[in-house]
Amino acid sequence: MKDLKNVFRNVEKKLKQSSWFEDDWEIYNRGVYLQLYKMTWYNQNQGGIHFETYIEAPQIKQKAFPVCMHAEEDCPAQPEFIQKFLQIEGDRIRRWKGYQTVGQGYSICQRTLPLNFKNLEQRLFEELNQLRQLESGVEQALAEL
Repeated sequence: MKDLKNVFRNVEKKLKQSSWFEDDWEIYNRGVYLQLYKMTWYNQNQGGIHFETYIEAPQIKQKAFPVCMHAEEDCPAQPEFIQKFLQIEGDRIRRWKGYQTVGQGYSICQRTLPLNFKNLEQRLFEELNQLRQLESGVEQALAEL
């Protein structure tokens, strides 16, 4: 089995080398768990708005892992933010292959991918790169609160 921590380190490097990755983007990488977010998204303690993926023991056992977007308890006016954000970006997300909008609790959207180590780094990078396109919708929803 591949060293998943190394996979996540390489994904972090790829994200940081992306043309869109600027000073206001942040990555929280805890080995086999990664969040991508902007400084203004109330995620300093990993409880705000972020894109997230992880491959821990339960995911290895299930041979599948999530790529998702959350707005957790540090997000101001959390239910209103989620509702407003999904009004702005819901149609786009639903057009993406495999993505489902959730809109309950702190979960905004999610896609579950089969755990296959072939091209895993590239697949993780592509999913996070796609999710980061929701940046303007997050900014707009926050501005309208």
